[in-house]
Amino acid sequence: MAREFTTAAPHPPASPPFGYPPPMKPKHIRIRIAQCLALAEASNCPRRTFGALLIDPTRNVLLMDGYNGGPRGGGKLCGGDVCLRDTEQIPSGTMLEIGCHHAEMNVVCNAAANGVPTRDAWLIVTGEPCLMCAKLIHHAGIVKVLVVEGGYMGRNGVQYLKEHGVEVQAVEGPKDPRLSEPAS
Repeated sequence: MAREFTTAAPHPPASPPFGYPPPMKPKHIRIRIAQCLALAEASNCPRRTFGALLIDPTRNVLLMDGYNGGPRGGGKLCGGDVCLRDTEQIPSGTMLEIGCHHAEMNVVCNAAANGVPTRDAWLIVTGEPCLMCAKLIHHAGIVKVLVVEGGYMGRNGVQYLKEHGVEVQAVEGPKDPRLSEPAS
């Protein structure tokens, strides 16, 4: 007698429990913001210090960090021992190709150099990303950017991110003293 073989219906994929992965708790976000602000202090930039953290939100794990500064191995400032933007009197927010490597650039490049995936990660940064960094963030597959309020607010980085499906959330942080300076 010949045996008949039947194929069992595949089991439906196990669905994760409701609300999984759990969102990062507010206390963990506050801790990461404090870490990001502390990291920014490592920058030698005389104009402004920025920090950025790449986070795996499903595990609340720090994946990589970065801060603004000169090229790796090339001196402590963008011009070696001088700030090129100060030397050339370049206004903030213009001619972004001249100057230090931005914190967001450094965190994404550090991740790439070390084989750390950026897809579906969150980025915490101590100021609004410039347009150049926003493009890099989007193409790196980062899904959410937490911008610490009170930091430098660029012109159009957040707008670009939102237009390209990256969630942006302003989070409370220390205020940039330049924002409260009286107009001259």
